[in-house]
Amino acid sequence: MLGRVARLLVFLGAIVATWQVVTMAEIWPSFALPSPPSVLSTLWENTENGRILRALAISMQRLVIGFAISIIIGMAVGILNGTVRGADETLGTIVLGLQSLPSVVWLPLAVLWLGLNERAIVFVVLMGSLFSISISARDGVQNISPLLKRAGQTYGATSWQMYRYVIIPGMTPSIAHGLKLGWSFAWRSLMAGELLFAGLGLGQMLNMGRDLNDMSLVLAVMLVIILVGLTMDRLVFGRLEAWVRERWGLQTS
Repeated sequence: MLGRVARLLVFLGAIVATWQVVTMAEIWPSFALPSPPSVLSTLWENTENGRILRALAISMQRLVIGFAISIIIGMAVGILNGTVRGADETLGTIVLGLQSLPSVVWLPLAVLWLGLNERAIVFVVLMGSLFSISISARDGVQNISPLLKRAGQTYGATSWQMYRYVIIPGMTPSIAHGLKLGWSFAWRSLMAGELLFAGLGLGQMLNMGRDLNDMSLVLAVMLVIILVGLTMDRLVFGRLEAWVRERWGLQTS
């Protein structure tokens, strides 16, 4: 554990040192590529005055709402497609096709249907993560061993009991991966939406940095976005995947 942390710190230190050397060489002007101390100073200033924390809170609220809705709908659609062949051949095809759409494609529809408001942002987040969750749920259902299904039928399990004790537990490993993937899509969709038309939030701070030609602010907000992503991966989805591997005997030696 300590060795892994040490390697990471050395690697990050090398990146920062290289960044500092490049800025000192003045290959690009300072307003285009500010030095690490300048970016850290901007990050500290905007954290101390509460701007970044307020923007982060607003962005996370939008993300949680949209992602929660996508989990509910995506799970339902995925289970339906995984258990009903006709649904998979029709609705499943549409879901697979829509998954290939970039998140930014949903922005014009969100504006036209819902206007420039919070609901439009939530809609973009929802559509950004919905299909990956649905596809993961569908694959999880279809990858359940037929022996488990036949065992449940042999013991006279009702349809509800099959879902409760066979299908949902059997699809959990796939769902854990799908939730992680869906969250990453939701996070990127949120940033795309806020960059284009949403007030407040981290995306608005990126826009403000661009409008003011303040690259230090842009890079500081980018660091916050990266840190949020790493934190969620390590503290939430990393632990979820570790629990699934341990619970379902998927640990590798």
